[in-house]
Amino acid sequence: MTQTGIPYVFMRGGTSRGPYFNRADLPAEQETLAAVLLTALGSGHPINIDGIGGGVAVTTKVAMLSLSDDDWADVDYFFAQVSVEDRLVDFKPTCGNILSGVGPAAIEMGLVKPRGDETEIKIRSVNTGAQVLARVQTPGGAMQYDGLTEIAGVPGTAAPIALNFMGVVGSSTGAFLPTDNLRDSFDGIEVTCMDVAMPMAIARAADFGLTGYETVQELNNHKDFFDRMESIRLQAGAAMGMGDVSKSVTPKFGLLAPAKDGGTICTRYFMPWNTHPSMAVTGAQCLASCALTPGTVADGLLKRPSESPANVVLEHASGTIEVLVDFEMNNGFSLNSAGLLRTARKLADGRVYVPQSVWKGH
Repeated sequence: MTQTGIPYVFMRGGTSRGPYFNRADLPAEQETLAAVLLTALGSGHPINIDGIGGGVAVTTKVAMLSLSDDDWADVDYFFAQVSVEDRLVDFKPTCGNILSGVGPAAIEMGLVKPRGDETEIKIRSVNTGAQVLARVQTPGGAMQYDGLTEIAGVPGTAAPIALNFMGVVGSSTGAFLPTDNLRDSFDGIEVTCMDVAMPMAIARAADFGLTGYETVQELNNHKDFFDRMESIRLQAGAAMGMGDVSKSVTPKFGLLAPAKDGGTICTRYFMPWNTHPSMAVTGAQCLASCALTPGTVADGLLKRPSESPANVVLEHASGTIEVLVDFEMNNGFSLNSAGLLRTARKLADGRVYVPQSVWKGH
């Protein structure tokens, strides 16, 4: 045989999609692992023609699962962001949308057995150390995907998956405010550098001459904005103690504007070299925290909820996402946990193949 077959479950998780692997079925050494993932997804071509990637960043994501040796967790979730064209794999960030499918995938792989009509699964994010409690629907002891829950950016409805994120403050940099400032200035633009579930540099859309209500296509066509944004992102990454981030997808970048459709605040999220078609689950937690924190670039853009927990409704390019934030305001904003409702669906399973020249298998 000239190819190595690797078992996988192909799933949509939230507004992202990709293969979910059992970590034991993949190479242990990270350089070889990266080569396998690049080949499996077809990185290096704009439509990933020689792999199972979908040609955009939200469809070139990978989840790797294993039984956890952590006293709290049931399952370890190791995430990889595979680039569409640049043949790069970033193992530093996590992805909350792909995490939406971790519970169902763990059941599909036999790592977790359903318990009653609703199964609670404790997930540890290997990339960031975050703890996530997922509740999935398992009536009669079987994984259920059909349901009535809608999420913006996904057609139709599906069974709800409730996620509660804990331990996400400073998950990448070790600090809520990695620069120790509520606001910094880069290239004359005020930015809040914040690390909640995802390290981010967050600015006001108006400071770039934007409304904040632009479509994904309008933003992606705005090359001058992306050039300015990337310059600021690189400086913010260095200021946040993340070093040279030119080849990393973190920190991500976000824009804020006043809500216009009844939400709490309007947002746009970048991945970072193109515009997210909707909203990342991790980014939503960071943007919601920024919105709730006095003194950040969100000042003047919203009427802040004063009671906890607060339901923060983020307007984004495809609709809205709601984040239920449990927080305290003793000597500044302090996050306890963030809850979101997502959906997922199993799309396929079987084996994905890579040439033996890339990996001969175990």
